[in-house]
Amino acid sequence: MTFDPKLGGPESVVFKQLEDWTNRPEEGIRHYSGTAVYHNEFDLPGDTPSRQIHLDLGAVSSLAQVRLNGEDLGVVWCRPWRVDIGSVAKEKNNKLEIKVVNTWINRLLADEELPENQRITWVASPAIRAQKPMPAGLFGPVTIKVENEIKANTR
Repeated sequence: MTFDPKLGGPESVVFKQLEDWTNRPEEGIRHYSGTAVYHNEFDLPGDTPSRQIHLDLGAVSSLAQVRLNGEDLGVVWCRPWRVDIGSVAKEKNNKLEIKVVNTWINRLLADEELPENQRITWVASPAIRAQKPMPAGLFGPVTIKVENEIKANTR
């Protein structure tokens, strides 16, 4: 996974499992606000029908853009967190990229606690202190769903 160091995140990190960024031990991830990119590769079973395949992201906060094998498959921002991958998925070596964007609240909260010369952001509102960190990231579980096509009899 990659973060933007200019926004306080580490350049890259490996997550052993998907989790809320606010639960991470690294300050740069726990308080990160902006775009982070998940990278993974996968293979499909050889008998997978190509037209009825969806990538289900499980849950995301706040939105995600999905690219598979270099093709932009769109942005999801609400349930169901899924995209159709049937037109671009292949049997072997699928390269998946999921860009996740969260809100600025977590960075604003963290910066309120820092000396001004160390802050990345600022806001002219004392009400920010009353806020709580918001969940952020790709929570999963990320699954591939193969749909069965059912033909209805018409009269």
